[in-house]
Amino acid sequence: MSDRDTLIDKFIATTDWKTAKVGPLAGDASNRRYLRLEMNGETAVLMDAPPEKGEDVRPFVKIDTYLCDLGLSAPRVLASDPTNGFLLLEDLGDDLFARVMERSPELETPLYETATDVLVDLHKHAAPDDLKTYTPEFMAEMAALAYRWYLRGLDMPYEDKATRFQTHFRSVLENHANEAEVLIQRDYHAENLLWLPDRSASARVGLLDFQDALVGHRAYDLVSLLQDARRDVPAQIETQMISRYLDATGMVEQDFQTAYHVLGAQRNLRIIGVFARLSMHFGKPHYIDLIPRVWTYLLRDLTNPALAETKGLLLDDLPEPTPDLLKKLKEKCATIPTL
Repeated sequence: MSDRDTLIDKFIATTDWKTAKVGPLAGDASNRRYLRLEMNGETAVLMDAPPEKGEDVRPFVKIDTYLCDLGLSAPRVLASDPTNGFLLLEDLGDDLFARVMERSPELETPLYETATDVLVDLHKHAAPDDLKTYTPEFMAEMAALAYRWYLRGLDMPYEDKATRFQTHFRSVLENHANEAEVLIQRDYHAENLLWLPDRSASARVGLLDFQDALVGHRAYDLVSLLQDARRDVPAQIETQMISRYLDATGMVEQDFQTAYHVLGAQRNLRIIGVFARLSMHFGKPHYIDLIPRVWTYLLRDLTNPALAETKGLLLDDLPEPTPDLLKKLKEKCATIPTL
């Protein structure tokens, strides 16, 4: 038994779940892992977030409390040990949106409608105090990861191009997506949302991955939902959900649409860079297979007139992720140290 497992046993022994059976749950792209506890027909989830690997459960607890206080379905915290990085959480089940839509395609539109309504409700409220802001400067830096990892993995010059692009794109963001008014969860998509049909209204959506929340633009999480790196979201649904959000909030359509696509370009560039890094630095080559979908979303965003200059710059600098290029990236799996 590892030292970490011993600490887990000690933590569980301090809770009402001390006699529970413990089994594994799927992890994610971070250093966190999850265990399911079962006792007397009830279940709970244990989050194991090792502080020595840079994890910190306190931001999760802060945002979790905020969301629960709004009546949204974040998992309630049942017990915590922030020093050692453990949380015992309400178990919201296994019905991820992505799996539900695979089993029941007819639910695709209703699920996206409800997830959009969650954002409408969330955005009626001010963000929690002391959250950092997703500024144009930070967003441009994150978008430039596409240069610093995707180009780097293809053995192409990247640093001068990355610096030039970052300066250009920061200006675009400042001009078209500078508003930061609401909490953004940042990974609000079908693999992080759970369907809870026995609850009502927006509480039917279980929320999972929000510990990296920031204050940002209203359009950001809608982009995350509708330009999903892990599944193809039909363009018709994307259009319908943007209209649904606009109708419910009264936002100015042209300004919102422009911000949506500028933030879409930002997010998709960041994801391309992150997925390349996950393969080349962390030895997770399966993320490379998702890049073509993200590239397709990026091209869709670049048709917005506000991104005309950006489009020319990007298409000159970044090669299309063809099968040969993706193969080359995979060959670099776990061979490049971090920057």
